[in-house]
Amino acid sequence: MPDRIELAVLDEAVSQRLDSYISAAVDGLTRSGVQILIDKGMVTVNGNTVSKSYKLRKNDKIVAEMPEPEISEALPEHIPLDIVYEDSDLLVVNKPKGMVVHPAHGNLNGTLVNALLYHCKGSLSGINGVIRPGIVHRIDKNTSGLLIVAKNDSAHVGLSVQIKAHSFTREYEAIATGVFKETAGTVDAPIGRHPNERKKMCVTMQNSKNAVTHYEVIKQYGGYAHVRLRLETGRTHQIRVHLAYIGNAILGDDVYGKPYKGLDGQCLHARKIGFIHPGTAEYMEFESSLPDYFEKILLKIGKM
Repeated sequence: MPDRIELAVLDEAVSQRLDSYISAAVDGLTRSGVQILIDKGMVTVNGNTVSKSYKLRKNDKIVAEMPEPEISEALPEHIPLDIVYEDSDLLVVNKPKGMVVHPAHGNLNGTLVNALLYHCKGSLSGINGVIRPGIVHRIDKNTSGLLIVAKNDSAHVGLSVQIKAHSFTREYEAIATGVFKETAGTVDAPIGRHPNERKKMCVTMQNSKNAVTHYEVIKQYGGYAHVRLRLETGRTHQIRVHLAYIGNAILGDDVYGKPYKGLDGQCLHARKIGFIHPGTAEYMEFESSLPDYFEKILLKIGKM
């Protein structure tokens, strides 16, 4: 199946539902599968995202972006891990910048999941399937910092409930571009799939979810700022999208901002994580020191 499907609506399809029309026109796509694509914002009509019940009009231009096929399995690999904490229910890992969390096309090995499968000898929760065992939440490839992993399904459920209730503590630090007019504030803007670029997210009212990010400027550097951020929600690329939205894209973010010489991807670090342990019901909190790449950039911009 191609990565992108384009359809033009002719007379006989006028007034049909969008989901029914696509599933009938494209071999291998079920109506439920099409509905998932529409809900994810991967289907547009005349360049706009619409609902699955949208009634087609003559000459409508439909574009459907096809997701990459799932990988059948992930294999254990002996890759060193920086483990901050571990017990029989969970572990907290300090992920380095550049490491992908789970296998995907283009990154089939060398991921955090490959390393976890080796370290945990198969003792990981299975709720998220064979490609994402133990993964309760994710951080981007070029974001460094703390990530919690569930070793069993009970722990996974207990942690997921906290994330859904926004009771997880997730604090980040970033170097952002531009000058902040306010030294502290909140970005409350819904995030959904970009209507034209399926690998990007954006602030939008179409097929989106509420997203809230709190920020505090630690120090301004004349064109740059060292910022502390706290997630109230956890949408894909949330901090990166929100900072770009207010005009302060993260330094080095080549998707939502601009590349920065000598830096591979955005300067963003998951500094602190806190949660109620699903087994003991005790609150636990962990911090990670800023990595070398982050410290070096702070020194560099401090001399400008």
